[in-house]
Amino acid sequence: MARSRTTQRITAAPAAQHRTTAAAAQHRTTAAATQQRTSNTSAAAVAAAMFSYDFVEDGVDYDTLEALHRGEISSWIEALAQSGLLAESEVAAVAREWGERPSLLLDALLTDADEMTVRRCRLAWASMDRLAPFTFPIAHSG
Repeated sequence: MARSRTTQRITAAPAAQHRTTAAAAQHRTTAAATQQRTSNTSAAAVAAAMFSYDFVEDGVDYDTLEALHRGEISSWIEALAQSGLLAESEVAAVAREWGERPSLLLDALLTDADEMTVRRCRLAWASMDRLAPFTFPIAHSG
């Protein structure tokens, strides 16, 4: 028995609607990811503008560099939050990002640095990477 055109349209409509809905959801997800990257990029730019000149003005303090390498970023995040230039969600995203990869904060801090300062800091950072203690869970014996 042949199906009528009305039946064919009704049957085809949910599939077409599903494709449209899936495409719209994909577009929203992509747009949200792009917005997040843009926000993080703009937050990094704000951080660079706020901190980079002072970081390199009198020469890099290697104690500060070591603290950054250890992940001690709370004072930087606090200053960024208190600036009022970023929304709380942006500050939280940057805090997560810098917490996971403190080298991103270093990149922002070296924005205004000359080439030799950047090289010295990168070499010092690489040395700290090599010398950083390994962290293994300590096994407890009964």
